[in-house]
Amino acid sequence: MAGLILSFSLLLPVQAATINGQTIDESIDWDSLMPANFSPDTLFDSSQFGELDDYDPMAEIKLKVMMEALSSAPVVEEMDGKMVRIPGFVVPLVEEGMKVTEFFLVPYFGACIHVPPPPSNQMIHVTYEPGTNVENLYDAIWISGELKIETVAHELGTSGYKLEAYQIEPYTEE
Repeated sequence: MAGLILSFSLLLPVQAATINGQTIDESIDWDSLMPANFSPDTLFDSSQFGELDDYDPMAEIKLKVMMEALSSAPVVEEMDGKMVRIPGFVVPLVEEGMKVTEFFLVPYFGACIHVPPPPSNQMIHVTYEPGTNVENLYDAIWISGELKIETVAHELGTSGYKLEAYQIEPYTEE
């Protein structure tokens, strides 16, 4: 199922908001998490996928190669330690009662639920200590916090970034 992809050609800087004593001075889009010369299409050769049957042993081999390539996509070193605000969709990893305290933030609905997941540079592992109610996973959110380069592997995918969330808000276009 193809979902809404959050990509913005013009993301204006947020008005230097202070959250938990930290200044969030930059809204970013998902493209800024990929090196300029990177394209997911260059990670693996998918030209033969259409010719393979699901039960073909070669299909399993190619899927494994593809998953390894997706989980090691290059990150943008300059993003490490930045205080950012980014929109995305929640893929819950840890739930405590009615609250989600740990999740992947992804650029489109349905990522990680369907194989394959996005490249690791298009997944952010988010922790939010107080937890957040995610009433509808179809709804996009804004997350503000400190972005770090850190690989987090999970059965649903691998992220190349980690973000300690300071604020989570419903998504609205700016």
